[in-house]
Amino acid sequence: MEFHVSKHGSDLGQGTRQDPFLTINKAASVAVAGDTVIVHEGVYREWVKPKYKGLSENRRIIYQAAEGEKVVIKGSEHIQHWLPVDHHIWKAELSNVLFGNFNPYKEEVFGDWLVTVEETKHLGEIYLNGMSFCEVASFDQLVNPEMRTSVEDLWTQEVIPLQYPERTKYVWYADVGTELTTLYANFQGADPNKEFVEINVRRSCFYPEETGIDYITVSGFEMAHAATPWAPPTADQPGLIGPNWSKGWIIENNIIHDAKCSAISIGKEASTGNNYRTLRKDKPGYQYQLESVFTAERKGWNKETIGSHIIRHNTIYDCGQNAIVGHLGCIFSEIHHNHIYNIAIKREFWGHEIAGIKLHTPIDVHIHHNRIHDCTLGLWLDWQIQGTRISKNLFYHNYRDLFLEVSHGPCIVDNNILTSDYALENVAQGGAYVNNLIAGKMIHRKVLNRSTPYHLPHSTKIAGFSLTYGGDDRFYNNIFIGKEGLQGVGTSHFKNYTTSLTEYIDTVHKLHGDVEEYELVEQPVYINNNAYFNGAEPFEKEVDHWVEEQFCPNLSIIDQGEAGYLSIELPEVAEHLYGAVHSTSTLPRVRIVDAEFENPDGSAVLLDTDFLDQPRARKDGLGPFSTLKKGKNYIKVW
Repeated sequence: MEFHVSKHGSDLGQGTRQDPFLTINKAASVAVAGDTVIVHEGVYREWVKPKYKGLSENRRIIYQAAEGEKVVIKGSEHIQHWLPVDHHIWKAELSNVLFGNFNPYKEEVFGDWLVTVEETKHLGEIYLNGMSFCEVASFDQLVNPEMRTSVEDLWTQEVIPLQYPERTKYVWYADVGTELTTLYANFQGADPNKEFVEINVRRSCFYPEETGIDYITVSGFEMAHAATPWAPPTADQPGLIGPNWSKGWIIENNIIHDAKCSAISIGKEASTGNNYRTLRKDKPGYQYQLESVFTAERKGWNKETIGSHIIRHNTIYDCGQNAIVGHLGCIFSEIHHNHIYNIAIKREFWGHEIAGIKLHTPIDVHIHHNRIHDCTLGLWLDWQIQGTRISKNLFYHNYRDLFLEVSHGPCIVDNNILTSDYALENVAQGGAYVNNLIAGKMIHRKVLNRSTPYHLPHSTKIAGFSLTYGGDDRFYNNIFIGKEGLQGVGTSHFKNYTTSLTEYIDTVHKLHGDVEEYELVEQPVYINNNAYFNGAEPFEKEVDHWVEEQFCPNLSIIDQGEAGYLSIELPEVAEHLYGAVHSTSTLPRVRIVDAEFENPDGSAVLLDTDFLDQPRARKDGLGPFSTLKKGKNYIKVW
């Protein structure tokens, strides 16, 4: 059946094209498996809460914007009748009835792994003609915004330039009483009764209240202004939009922006743990995260009931924590062709869960063809990165591009372009890095105080635990480009590592004991056929490689809005740089998990196409493009 929603309709109507509903929620209360909800042009200020689930891939419930019509779902309300105070400051007195049982100006940004300023921040927001303000802690700071505490001092190594310095003078403060919430804001000379001012009211825009609402498609909307909470892996993880611990959602062709914390959530819910480290204070978050994995498994967390989502062709920007977040609920999903930017650069708060995409336990997740830039951290995968493939993504202008943490593989990182000054933080093992272009600092670290789980291949069943010893990585056919003043570009940080499993085993068993032996011997690494330019340094035992220490390729990403290009120069030797096409048969199995590099269905993987999906020859050029040549290369990358 097909239901229609229009701003000219009525919820007392029949939901037909001729007699449409007024709200999307009315349609969501009656649409069942196989139905389609078509929403017509307009701004819908509501939190859509699907009531019924689809039953299979072929019996979905589809919510879509009418073709050629602009449909906006907002978690905000348009507020008028502001009263002047002084010094460009205005106030609006609002009945708490407007907020119901969720007042974002009372709700705090709160939870595990949050590191914020001394002042408490809240989930509310004020927008002037679409521009979000910054919260201050007192009325006095409205007059003098420079008095507010800066989060910059807490960022230490994470600091990146403030992207919106002009916004820092647009500030707000809330006084929440039992009956009224009074909002004060410095509009810097603008008249809020003549301009367009909105405030956060709802937590989400499209998110079921119940779990298990499977097989939903959401397509073609603009969604914005949700008062989403901080979403660590040890808590309920609601987003502006998300499936809420369900299976088989498709979120596609949407424009999503201005989520206070996270935009799209494919994460866990509260019954497996909800900020216990912060609330109880008796155990570290690491321990509670371990418990959440086991609790989820006992509750039926598996491929048959959770995950397998598709997130594609969305534009996501201006969010405080993540564009896409998820723990446990992200398994077996595919995330591709999304444009993600301006994530966590407003810097009102900060914590250890911030990135364009931040996933824990991305078992058999495929992340490909995404464009991620101007983020505090581009892509951060953490815990149980197993069967994961990160392929053909473009990273630029991030503080860090890619961070892999405390996992044991197998994980394939192939044909990516990483160009930020801080390109790769590898705090994992069991990776295969093939045909990438890496033009920034690389960090490699062990973690010998946190064991994390690994699984039976292509399953959520836990097979064991391990520390992150470092190594057990494969680097083939990559191009590394150094930059002046940057250390650690290349593979030289694997100095003294063994180069085969046989060598590793022989060395270990020259010692006496058990656990301590394995901590003393460096795991094998498999490194060959890489090129190193402009100061990038190779692994000392790499047999076949090319080093042009003084050659600067003058790499740049040229952003022209709707189109973008990569510019790179290569020396004469580029004509002779070849590497084999890699596959399951050429990538040695990972040691700890005892698993092969393969597709989620268990079939052999073959890395035979480049960044542009062009086929590779049996022996092809290095890096993410099969067409690179000596001299200047100018390649369209979006």
